[in-house]
Formats: sequence, C-alpha cells, structure tokens
Amino acid sequence: MFLVLGCGGVMTDSEGSFSSPNHPGSYPPNLLCVWVIRIPPPHVIQIHVSALTVEGPSPCLFDWLEVQEQVEQSTVITRFCGNVAPPTLNTNSSTAWVTFRSDGSITGTGFAARYRAILPEQRSCSQEEFLCDGGRCLLPASVCDGHPNCHDRTDEANCSSKHKECGGQKFGPHGNLESPNHPSPYPHQQLCVWHISVDEGHFITLSFRSFSLETQNVCEFDYVEVHDSISTRAGRVLGRFCGSALPPVLNSSGPHMTVVFVADEGVADIGFNATYQAVFILDRTCEPSQFSCSSGECLQQQWLCDGWDDCPDGADEQGCANSTYLPFTSSCETIEVEMCQGLSYNLTSFPNIWLSIADQREAATLLRQYRVLMELACFEPLQRLVCGMFLPQCSPDGGVLQPCRSVCSSAEQQCSQALDLFSFSWPFNCHLLPDSQDPLECSQP
Repeated sequence: MFLVLGCGGVMTDSEGSFSSPNHPGSYPPNLLCVWVIRIPPPHVIQIHVSALTVEGPSPCLFDWLEVQEQVEQSTVITRFCGNVAPPTLNTNSSTAWVTFRSDGSITGTGFAARYRAILPEQRSCSQEEFLCDGGRCLLPASVCDGHPNCHDRTDEANCSSKHKECGGQKFGPHGNLESPNHPSPYPHQQLCVWHISVDEGHFITLSFRSFSLETQNVCEFDYVEVHDSISTRAGRVLGRFCGSALPPVLNSSGPHMTVVFVADEGVADIGFNATYQAVFILDRTCEPSQFSCSSGECLQQQWLCDGWDDCPDGADEQGCANSTYLPFTSSCETIEVEMCQGLSYNLTSFPNIWLSIADQREAATLLRQYRVLMELACFEPLQRLVCGMFLPQCSPDGGVLQPCRSVCSSAEQQCSQALDLFSFSWPFNCHLLPDSQDPLECSQP
C-alpha cells in the first residue's frame, strides 16, 4: 500500500475539487489517498461526486471512496464503490476526511468530486435527486422502489404517479426487455425495474439490440443501470448507460441480474431493446493463457501466486506453497533512498521484478509517501518489510534476496491492527516469502 504524489492533502478553501490519481485514466493499485477538508464553522461541507468507477461490489471491501466526519461524540462513515456516482452528500460537520483506497488487483477510472462550504439551512440536492430528512439525497432509482430509504418515508409517498407498466420478474432461459413504447419515445418520469432469474449453475448474458437515451456527459437524468444481483440493494453495478452508444454485452456472476431504467421529466428518446440468455457456468471459458476465478473472471497467468488476491475468493493465491519468484540477476548498486539506509545491508538491485519498479528514483517516490505511517508505534518493523520489498537485498553473487517470511509475519502481527485505523487490510501474503533464516536464502533487513 502506498501513496503517490498529488494524492491527498489539506483543503481549506470555501470550495474546491479533487480526484483519484490519473483520472479519467486508471488509478494505480495499492493506493491510499487522504484529503482533509476543513472550513470554518458554522459552515458545513457538501460533497458532490460527479464520476465514480471503482472496483466493487458493495460493501466495498476492495477499493473504495470513503467520507468520514465527526458529529458530536460519534464518527459517521460513508463508503462508495462501483460504477454509479453516489448522490450529493450533505455532511453535518465543518471537517471531513476523504479517503481513497485501492487494492492490488482490479482498477478503474476512479472518481472526480467537488466540495463547497454551505450553511446548515442551505443543504440541497442535485436537480435529479430526491431530498429528505432535512438534507439526505437519494438517486432516482431509490425513490418509489418499495424500500423506504428516508427516516420520514417520504421517498415511498405519492408513488401512484410513477409508471408501473414496465419492469417486473423475468424467468426462463431467455427473454427480452425494452423501454415503454419502444421504438417510439418513452414517457417521462419512468422507473422500471426488471429482476431476471435463471436456473442455478447458470449466469446471465445481457445484450442490447438498440439503445438511444437522452445524451448527457454524466448519466444522471435518463439511464439504464445493470446490477449483478437479485436487487438494487446488493451486489456490484455492472454499468450505467445513457446516450446513443450501444452498451457492451454484460455478464452476471451468478443466476440473478437486475436492470433499472430511469427517465426524468425532460428530454425523451426512443429508449432501448435488450435480450438476455442463460449460459451454463461451466461453458464460460477463459483464454488458454488465462486463469479462471470461480466468479468467472479471467486473470493473466503472471497474476498467479504473486502475493496479491486478484480473485474475489483468493483462489489465485492458493496452492502457492512451492511457488518462488522468478530467478533474476543483475549488478548490485548502493542504496540511496534515505528511508531505507541503515538496514542490515546497503546493496540493492533494479529493476524490481516483484513490484515492477524501474529504479531507485521510482522507489523513492513511492516510499516517500509511507511517511504518513511514521507516527505508528509499529513503523520500524513495517519499514524493514517495506524496504525489503521495495529495495531488495542484492547478494554477493548478483542475485536478489526476498525478505524472510519471519520479517513479514512480525510486521503483520505488530501492525495489522494499527493499519485498520487507515482503513486498509494487511496487503502482503507472507506465505510467499521464504520460510528460512538462512542469509543465503532470504534477508533480514
């Protein structure tokens, strides 16, 4: 886990913006960014996330965007992930901590957000959102969905005006769904929810045959949203789509899928037509050069036994007891990174094939951001492990020595609980390191 330059900081202006590194490009793996937003009372902070594509699914255990605020004697934490930007967040505090975290596997384009200082009586939502409870905002798909989301239950009131002639349950090995009146323009104020279920042991393939919804930069007004679950309240979002571009073919991970169509009061278009097909899960195949997770996800072979859980169930890191990193030799060079000087060795070697680091300059840039953890009581054992991984020991014969497993286990035992304060789990698989104390087989930084 590391921070990168331009990732995080302290913001004290009355308004501002921030985003994940490289946005709208893909964010790096193993990332931790922390922004502190601090404005003078009595103002409170309003946050609007305009774009979000972060590895899910709910409850956001892999990558996430998190907002933490202190309200009286309690801490309120709101966490987001998936492919749908959340509704406007009206906090109750003049200070907020925003954390963005990514693990070592799948990445996305991340997020873009802006904040502004408002007075408590100025709490509001975006035009398409629903306001309740004096400041809570809901997306259209959460209104009149049969599940009260507001304490005052106003999101489930006056729902008779919603069009109910669309959506419903879909069973059987195949079928189709389309927007009301298709191919004529769909009516305004639509909320259609289709729940698709097929036999166990199968997954669902959804293909759009035609698609034309109101064009917009961010899909906020009219859109189709597809969930990899039996409802909109669980599982990851496979995508949200608008405009006239035909969405890609979407595959569920299991026998359930939920499709939501939302239309506001404005521009209408011809809508969409889509078909679904049940596919026997054993018929899902990956390329010969890929590894198949139980979820159906396909991984590159080099991701196997690399110390990182890339499959949701960690299957790519199972049965790795006899795995070793690829042999590698190169000339040694003196350690120049200040944070890692004074170890039990002073020679290292690059490129670092385990972490894909080209040279010491790149390693120094990454390690510099670990200083955020220096206040932890366990920083010393963590430093030994991190330096051993980022700047591995170069042995006299020109080979590279990994840290011994005991170095990793000791750091994990002392630091895993402290790292919970930073909202990320222990990132290393200690069992992939040599279980030895022999200085010819591994290092003790």
